Amino acid sequence: MGSFGTPRINPWLTVEMLAPEGMSAASVGGEPRDFAGWQRVVQRLLAKLPPAYGLSTSSACQAILTASREAIDVDLRVDTDAGPHRMLARPVLGPAGDVHAVRLWLGPAGARVPRPTPAVGGIWDLASQTIRLPAGVTELAGMSPEDYAPAMSIAELFHRWTGFDRHAEVLDLLYDPNPGASLQFDVTVGISARWLISMRARDDLRTEGAWLLIEDAGPVDPAAQVTALERVALREAHRRAGTHLGVLQVEHASISHWLTDPAPWVRWDNLPSPVEVFHPDDRARLAEVAERLRSGVAATVTLRVLNHSGGYGPASLSLYPYPGYSAKHLAIAEFVRVSAPEESGPVNVNSGRMVMERSRCRAPLAEEVVTAPFHALGNRLPACGDGLSRQVRGTKS
Repeated sequence: MGSFGTPRINPWLTVEMLAPEGMSAASVGGEPRDFAGWQRVVQRLLAKLPPAYGLSTSSACQAILTASREAIDVDLRVDTDAGPHRMLARPVLGPAGDVHAVRLWLGPAGARVPRPTPAVGGIWDLASQTIRLPAGVTELAGMSPEDYAPAMSIAELFHRWTGFDRHAEVLDLLYDPNPGASLQFDVTVGISARWLISMRARDDLRTEGAWLLIEDAGPVDPAAQVTALERVALREAHRRAGTHLGVLQVEHASISHWLTDPAPWVRWDNLPSPVEVFHPDDRARLAEVAERLRSGVAATVTLRVLNHSGGYGPASLSLYPYPGYSAKHLAIAEFVRVSAPEESGPVNVNSGRMVMERSRCRAPLAEEVVTAPFHALGNRLPACGDGLSRQVRGTKS
């Protein structure tokens, strides 16, 4: 209703501060605002209240800056001609205690204040290729205390998201952090949780990588949740065929995410750095084939990959250029375990969850370079997820 009825209670506004360029509106009431001007959003919120001389974007700015600079909660009382009002500001902290955003609420002093949803800041560090998160992330739906780790690879984070198909956009921003680049999207976490994620690239004295803001956006609307039959069928076909496909950052020697179920004989999560997946003496070999992949040439290379005993065993990786702009960074890799009489001994890698090996071994593939372009290899490459065109191998019952 308008000014003559019961006043409408405003939701919380989230103002992000993820980069030195300035601050903007990330969300209102959990709904995205795609980095809109925060002053304009505040003016719209004020317009929903009865006219009250004394409330302004200037007083809102005062509350936001105080909460940001001092990292404290602010409860500002504003006397207006329509009676006393409140401006509440709550900082959202990142893993280093920095303020990544401020939540703002404004309304009559006697009005019920809605409870803000949980939110945390995150930092993507390009040098270590890890995302650091504060312990407060466990307050968000979809992240239990048992699943929490102070740092994780982007592949581990992607693995928690279901039905997501914007991996390439995220990876382009994270691995090529041009200041000013930004991205906002929502994801389904697990079965029913929903997160709104805002990120800005940074390359300054504080961070080379990106700062993130993660907000709990409430449960997924069942009516809007559609499971693609093709996606489910292809994943099941790959599972039955024992196919394991991943996307690699070739020059950085790390797995970005899995297109199928992860290879159960590869230890890829709970590592100090994602590069630990590949033997230290073999990582340079991945970088060597990057130039070939950029020219549209596929390659097969045998490398040693980390297993769940702490040692390294041989695996054959068939590498194919990733279609589109991201081909200069990414490659699609099929992991095939190679039988070997002995595997290299354990290395100094922190222990992680044990996963039972359940994939059949295949015959080793000789190292080779395939000169056919990517589009001519369609019948040889099964894949699923990430919006790619799919073709499935014949399966065995």
